[in-house]
Amino acid sequence: MGYVMTPLLSIQELTIGFQTADGLAPGVQGINLQVQRGEIVALVGESGSGKSITSLSILQLLPMPPARILSGKILFTDSHQHCADLLKHSPEQMQKIRGNEIAMIFQEPMTSLNPVFTCGDQLIEAIRAHTKMPADQARQKAIGLFGKVKLPDPAGMLSRYPHQLSGGQKQRVMIAMAMSNSPSLLICDEPTTALDVTVQKTILELIRELQQTENMGVIFITHDLGVVAEIADRALVLYKGKVVEEGTVKELFHHPQHPYTKGLLNCRPVLHVKGERLPVVSDFMEGTEKQGGQSKTPSAVEIPAPVRTTAPLVQVEDLSVWYPSKKTFLGKVLNYTRAVDGVSFDVYKGETLGLVGESGCGKTTLGRALLRLIDPTGGRILFGGTDLAAYTAGELKKLRSHIQIIFQDPYSSLNPRLTIGAAIAETLKVHGLVSTKRERRQQVEQLLEKVSLKAEHFDRYPHEFSGGQRQRIVIARALALRPSFIVCDESVSALDVSVQAQVLNLLNDLKKEFGFTVVFISHDLSVIRYISDRILVMNKGKIEEIGEAEAVYTHPQMEYTRRLIEAIPMRRLLTI
Repeated sequence: MGYVMTPLLSIQELTIGFQTADGLAPGVQGINLQVQRGEIVALVGESGSGKSITSLSILQLLPMPPARILSGKILFTDSHQHCADLLKHSPEQMQKIRGNEIAMIFQEPMTSLNPVFTCGDQLIEAIRAHTKMPADQARQKAIGLFGKVKLPDPAGMLSRYPHQLSGGQKQRVMIAMAMSNSPSLLICDEPTTALDVTVQKTILELIRELQQTENMGVIFITHDLGVVAEIADRALVLYKGKVVEEGTVKELFHHPQHPYTKGLLNCRPVLHVKGERLPVVSDFMEGTEKQGGQSKTPSAVEIPAPVRTTAPLVQVEDLSVWYPSKKTFLGKVLNYTRAVDGVSFDVYKGETLGLVGESGCGKTTLGRALLRLIDPTGGRILFGGTDLAAYTAGELKKLRSHIQIIFQDPYSSLNPRLTIGAAIAETLKVHGLVSTKRERRQQVEQLLEKVSLKAEHFDRYPHEFSGGQRQRIVIARALALRPSFIVCDESVSALDVSVQAQVLNLLNDLKKEFGFTVVFISHDLSVIRYISDRILVMNKGKIEEIGEAEAVYTHPQMEYTRRLIEAIPMRRLLTI
């Protein structure tokens, strides 16, 4: 790889603070970072470590105030070999650099794309923003870019709106927009976090391929060291606004020096077997873990055998959920989308059944149908031997205390106007389980302590908690009614890897204590393998295969399952 002597980007002693009511809060402190042409440098760390602050400061996208750049330089060498400090550029100068010399791909493509304009209009606008290219020529270039990022039917994609695309396709549109003016530097801010492992793999391969053909420098921001193993040349590990370790990917994975790096490496479920407690970053930071950067030997771990009773707790027989996809002018349905198509399986008392598959395979629809949050088109769901379809609205309300769901996004499933104590107490009040306000408060405080929060958190609002803490609150609310059956719908997919480890440990602990049965939905087979007794793989509304967790993971019978397993980024850590 031929590096030039002058770095493409050089961040020197960058320190940023944020003005708050209590004074100046530190953002990043003394960051040093260099990126060469043709190199991918990863910034790794959990939420709040300073990764996004650093990247946004490069393009002067931080809101000022409250942000204040206290010291440092950001030197950038443009395509004409002019080197300048970006922090001294005027807004007009930065406007010429953004999207032209330096482009950025954001984490959530749906909020980055305008829903009222077609994907073609938005890409053509990005092309013409920095060039005087005629509209017809820009249109042809847009089709070429859509082809370059491997979108199906590039010409047809011009007239499609963002809501008509899958998550992976939307992210490809964002990549095409970022690449539209052949930037020298591409900043990728967690571009694969919300994507399936298979889609994530193709997006990572695409970014790597474009980086090599265009000889770009790339800053890749992520909290996942598995993704770093797939794409980066070098990595910087950030912790509380400081760089705690820097090196080549091979050095970091084989000889991590800092306890924080060791913690990030060790807390992924793919490195651990079922029943083994996942280490968390705090274990390493406090010095309680001494085994270096390698995972623990699981030989002494006792793995409980899956529970089998004569009668299953839940029986699903030929279940179908169809949605109308095409109607006539008069409303007659011409075609259906078969989200769940003739599915049959059992869930046994006390077991964790993992439900895995890509986005759109029907797993969330199936999970909600199990709880009668969606009415099935056909088939039967037997809970304790009784068909849920036969329940009246009143009977269903009584049943809700026995069956609960933990949603993917804890923030949108909590009322921002209710304190967390009131949100949990509300479930007890609705079901008439606790008569007095004082007893309800007492019970809620006990629940908060069970999920590793504090009793004094009762009067705080959801926005005062981190993502991991909010997920604990939602778990406490689900457990308030002592349910016998819980559906976890992607409940750890949006969390940092270390917070994910904490929540998985918590679920295992609570399951031992309360003895509930779980259907655990995820697109990540490494998480499913770690937490489940059995795995059910879904594809296009049907069951692809079902079996004991370890057997499905180590000896998959179907090609689709093999592809899901091969796409797990952390697997490369075992061979790098």
